[in-house]
Amino acid sequence: MIVSEEIYQSYGMDKETFITFMKERSQNTAIRTLGIEFMELTPDRVVMTMPVGPASHQPAGILHGGASVLLAETAASIASEINIDKQKYAAVGLEINANHLKSKRDGIVTAVATPLHKGRKTMVWDIKISDEDNHMICISRCTVAIIDKR
Repeated sequence: MIVSEEIYQSYGMDKETFITFMKERSQNTAIRTLGIEFMELTPDRVVMTMPVGPASHQPAGILHGGASVLLAETAASIASEINIDKQKYAAVGLEINANHLKSKRDGIVTAVATPLHKGRKTMVWDIKISDEDNHMICISRCTVAIIDKR
């Protein structure tokens, strides 16, 4: 996993501890259930992969649009979280849209989230999901609210 130094330091951890932390906090979540993996975490780019198979299929045997949206929102939420003061704020999805451009039966899809806006109260992320041959599967935009922790 590629992780910029400023990211793991913002969690008060070294790189290996941070990677372990990210994997452990994903246990018993949709992230783990769908096999989503963190590939790159930097302030302006988050890359994640997800296998395409029965767990992520709709009844017709192709990638479920909801699984693509889950991958997109996960990438945007993590991208927002790594850009805020985690002691004071939390990042939560506010709005998401997606256009499903091409079907996928099996293999791996990769989501790349890049910022369109990084504000104090909201962040907006562009997420492109492609397959191994770089065919665009889904494009998404996700708005994330930055809220005070209680």
